Amino acid sequence: MAAECDIRLYNIVMLGIAFMLLFTAFQTSSMAEQSVISSAKADSKGTFNGDGYTSLCIIYVVFSLGNWIAPPVVDAIGPKITMLIGAVMYCLFILQFLKPMTWALYLGSVLVGFGAAILWTAQGNFLTINSDSDTVARNSGIFWALLQCSLLFGNIYSYFVLKGSANITSGERTKLYTALSGAAVAGTLCFLILRNKRTSDVNDLVNLPKSAESSEPSLNTESSLNIDKPNKKDSPLQSIVRSFHLLKTREMLLLSVAIAYTGIELTFFSGVYGTCISNNAHFGNEAKGLLGISGMFIGAGEILGGGIFGLFGKRTNRHGRDPIVVLGYVLHMAAFFLIFINLPSESPLKLSDEATYLVSNKYIAILCSFLLGFGDSSFNTQLYSILGFMFPEDSSPAFALFKFVQSIAAAAGFFYSDYLILQWQLLILVVLGTVGTYCFCLVEWGSNKAVREGYQTI
Repeated sequence: MAAECDIRLYNIVMLGIAFMLLFTAFQTSSMAEQSVISSAKADSKGTFNGDGYTSLCIIYVVFSLGNWIAPPVVDAIGPKITMLIGAVMYCLFILQFLKPMTWALYLGSVLVGFGAAILWTAQGNFLTINSDSDTVARNSGIFWALLQCSLLFGNIYSYFVLKGSANITSGERTKLYTALSGAAVAGTLCFLILRNKRTSDVNDLVNLPKSAESSEPSLNTESSLNIDKPNKKDSPLQSIVRSFHLLKTREMLLLSVAIAYTGIELTFFSGVYGTCISNNAHFGNEAKGLLGISGMFIGAGEILGGGIFGLFGKRTNRHGRDPIVVLGYVLHMAAFFLIFINLPSESPLKLSDEATYLVSNKYIAILCSFLLGFGDSSFNTQLYSILGFMFPEDSSPAFALFKFVQSIAAAAGFFYSDYLILQWQLLILVVLGTVGTYCFCLVEWGSNKAVREGYQTI
């Protein structure tokens, strides 16, 4: 039993390292994409007409659609091989930045969107089968902290490459994306050394029956557990049907509002906020360098939050998951207010020297980066935890739905980012964040009630 636990912990750590390397490349790329593409377009003399926001929108549209077919892919070839294939698609997307071409940018966006769908669905499945009710919060936190180290390392490199640049030259772009491509390839190779050790101890898996208010059948209390036939796999059609049934449950519908908020704020901190900083003319020649520093502090917030809420999960979750989500909500609202008064309203769209309510301060801008990262980790670690806790035998469809809702919200966010000024984007975040936090708390209170009434394990 101890050896099995060691293998499971090894798998979680290696999974986190693989994602850390892969997303060192991808997250750094997405944060700098609009600025890099704008510079490439200006230097191309009309031969390159790509748009960063459009590329990111395509990624998340394909990502959202791909999540419906991701569960049968994972069931058919297993999470390890699925993650390897998805990672290769990420590598192809990163490599195309070495020589920007419009068709390659948008084709790469389609490929990485599908790759993300199968990668993240497989990741959720792999994390769940290497966890039990006692370790799911810890493992979610370990994975999240390692993953978000990618924001720190990638943006440190980005800062030194782009520091003091008013315009990103082809040489700087080549230097940046050569290193990021190397990190992506290294992360892809890490998936090869994951162990395919699947736990046979279903008694540790927590299964909560669905709410009595829901008219849908409970996926976790019926044949989906496969207790009589533990090795039987669903057909692709059955996996998709299970996803639809799960989506119609009261718990998943409520959680979908909180998940949608994480998608919109993912759009904001991963693509829009860095663009706002780099387009703030008040920061002068420091603006492009601050793009990298902002990413570092987002990463620092993510890492700290993942570490606290994961490694010390039993202590921080003593009073439930909802206080942690509420903490993230409060930090995000504070960040949105400071961003509102500190940055020009037109900065998501173009270089702007427009007057702000507060004299633009780079230290406040970086503080907001940290608050965005820490708050994001508060939401995501708890969403990972509650999904793994409530749907252990439906982990593939549950995490596919998580990524479907998150990615379609992110796609919508990148779509309107091309048109809405900063104030309207912040208002959307405030409203959706408030409703999403309330919905998460309703599900958490319901799950706590179910546990108290004895619906704890099968």
